[in-house]
Amino acid sequence: MKAMSALTGLLYAALIAYLGGWYTGYWNGNFSLLLLILTTVTLAYWLAERFHFEPARRRAAVRLGESDAARRASLAAQGIQRVDGDVEGAREELLRQPWWLDWTAGLFPVILIVFLLRSFMFEPFKIPSGSMVPTLLIGDLILVNKYHYGIRLPVINKKIISNNDVQRGDVVVFRFPQNPSVDYIKRAVGLPGDEVAYLNQKLYLNGKLVETVSQGEYFDEDPGSMRFRPRFTEKLGAVEHQILVAPESPGVIRKQWDFPYSENCTYTAEGVTCKVPAGHYFMMGDNRDNSQDSRFWGFVPDENIVGRAFVVWMNFGNLKRIGSIR
Repeated sequence: MKAMSALTGLLYAALIAYLGGWYTGYWNGNFSLLLLILTTVTLAYWLAERFHFEPARRRAAVRLGESDAARRASLAAQGIQRVDGDVEGAREELLRQPWWLDWTAGLFPVILIVFLLRSFMFEPFKIPSGSMVPTLLIGDLILVNKYHYGIRLPVINKKIISNNDVQRGDVVVFRFPQNPSVDYIKRAVGLPGDEVAYLNQKLYLNGKLVETVSQGEYFDEDPGSMRFRPRFTEKLGAVEHQILVAPESPGVIRKQWDFPYSENCTYTAEGVTCKVPAGHYFMMGDNRDNSQDSRFWGFVPDENIVGRAFVVWMNFGNLKRIGSIR
């Protein structure tokens, strides 16, 4: 028992050190992997409790009861009817679950539910930047539907069951191709086989200008902007949404590094034109001139897709933000 208590203490110390290093920025954490490890470890403790430790405690309590009954019977045979001592307290102590099982096996059902929900159903995210303004604001807490595009294995993100295809106009969360430990959120603009061009702050799909309708000005509260910007309504596929542009932006687009299929893109003084390869997507932010996206770092492979963002469930600074993502 002492060995198990010490082992559990070491595991908790390792968990605290990992979370502390993650929080302070010493390393990038992987919450999916952490949940998988916690589920596996607490399952091992739960099985040990279910089939070994709990039966052992019950057997010890039965032996204590039998021993006490035998002692009382022996004393009664000698004519002693009044016997001091009550073993009920000792029996309860024997049956009590030790802390190291209560904080491992006892947590397994909760951790398992969180793991299954987060891995296969819904995952929460917090919007960290203004690249999706005015659709999503800094501080929006969103939910992502993880099964909409298919069921994927946790951690390795391998699709095992297909569902819906990514549609033009979807707001998608994905692993950043250059650093898969980082999650990005953008709008799917180009599908496999599409030709996407962003020239002179205008979007073209397959050679056709994507029409926009002016919606007046919008005050961009992003700390890096803090100014009024022209706002437009744009329609991609069946999705109508709003975008911001910055007329004062120089509009120069340069790729940040050589990325897979970078030969599919042509950069000029007017902007960039790309042919989306099979199994990939071209992602852009709604805050068109304040977004690092596929125009700069390339295409998003299908295996990097996490899910479709569909609702803002909370914004502590603005409760009116709660609602579906359009």
